[in-house]
Amino acid sequence: MGKIISIANQKGGVGKTTTAINLSASLAALEYKTLIVDADPQANSTSGVGINPRDVENSIYECMVDNVPALDCVVKTEIDYLYLLPSHIDLVGAEIEMVNIEGREEKMRAALLPLKDEFDFIIIDCSPSLGLITINALTASDSVIIPVQCEYFALEGLGKLLNTIKIIQTRLNINLEIEGILLTMYDVRLRLSNQVVEEVNNHFKQMVFENLIPRNIKLSESPSFGIPAIAFDAESKGAISYLNLAKEILIKNNTVKA
Repeated sequence: MGKIISIANQKGGVGKTTTAINLSASLAALEYKTLIVDADPQANSTSGVGINPRDVENSIYECMVDNVPALDCVVKTEIDYLYLLPSHIDLVGAEIEMVNIEGREEKMRAALLPLKDEFDFIIIDCSPSLGLITINALTASDSVIIPVQCEYFALEGLGKLLNTIKIIQTRLNINLEIEGILLTMYDVRLRLSNQVVEEVNNHFKQMVFENLIPRNIKLSESPSFGIPAIAFDAESKGAISYLNLAKEILIKNNTVKA
């Protein structure tokens, strides 16, 4: 049975979508059948793997609001072992439409449950908010990765997110774990980057992934071509960092293939 991992932080610009795309592509490159669930109305993960959101007929929105089977909405990307459950702008209205629905926090869990037997990993790209869609994602997940950028105010809002996770663990998903805190946009030349790394490691200790994600032009450029960094330039520092992160997660979960 596959593992569902959310990538969540209500702070924008921390590398959630970059992580969702490139971690998923790295797991796929290691021959793990992987699904990206784009749970952000901006649909950047959808376009980032080469699918035009305007051409999407069925998305995560239809799964949650209209009960369309998720397997009917999954599309194959051009990368072997990598699939997508897309998003489109309609997802903006889902929170309002679901307000009066019973069990509204568990709609995504119900939608994704049949997919757990189909995939080794399901990676959910959350929107930069702690709204109902993100709560749905965390309720559906086995664990959550929290990207934190190596910049000033890095830890701002992290307490609120951790508190939300605690509430979800108490009320909606007792099995939700923190997979790890991922330090992104690291620049070895900057004293501030190194200070943030030290501060986060001192504060959160074993919760922090060993692998850091550097600032890297290939990570920034690859989405405009609709491909992950590993397909754009497999030898770039960004691609290698995400491949190493994927391996770290596989080792942590004892799922490394023989």
